[in-house]
This record gives sequence, C-alpha cells and structure tokens, in this order.
Amino acid sequence: MVKHIVTFKLTGTDAERAEVAARFKAALDALPGQIDVLESIEVGINENPAEQWDVVLTAVVPTMADVEIYAKHPAHVAAAALLAGHKADRACVDYNF
Repeated sequence: MVKHIVTFKLTGTDAERAEVAARFKAALDALPGQIDVLESIEVGINENPAEQWDVVLTAVVPTMADVEIYAKHPAHVAAAALLAGHKADRACVDYNF
C-alpha cells in the first residue's frame, strides 16, 4: 500500500482561504466512491493560526502506479481545479507502508 500525503498553502484572506479549503475538502471527500484505486482519503483543514499550511490530505492506494491513476482521474482533476488561482505552494510525499 502507498500513502500519498500532500499539503497545500493557499493565497487570499483568511476567509477566502477557508472557503476554498472547504470546497476542496468536500470535493476530495467524495473521491473514494468515484476512483476505484482509492482505498481511503482523509482531508484536514489547518486550525492552528500559527502555522503556514492550509490543507493536508492523506490518500491510500494499493501501488505507486495507482498514485498516477488517482492523480489523472477526471474527478481528482476537477477537485484540484478548485485550487486554481489560490494555490501558493504544494508539498508531497509518497511512500510504501
């Protein structure tokens, strides 16, 4: 199994970032029913104002090849598009466990 962990830093006011993060989370939370290789996904919105990152997701897929299948799936592409114009930075780690 592979864990795919991604963090996002968003742009805008606190209210704008919170709105974008909430829409993004809702779209990601719907993905397990739409993407066969996606075993699970957990999405968190940062609640600590002292930290710089806004959203984190942890997805679980069977293999490293499935990370690419997940990433290219139209439902995931649509969810990622919600960040257009709002994404300041992204960091990712994929590992077998």
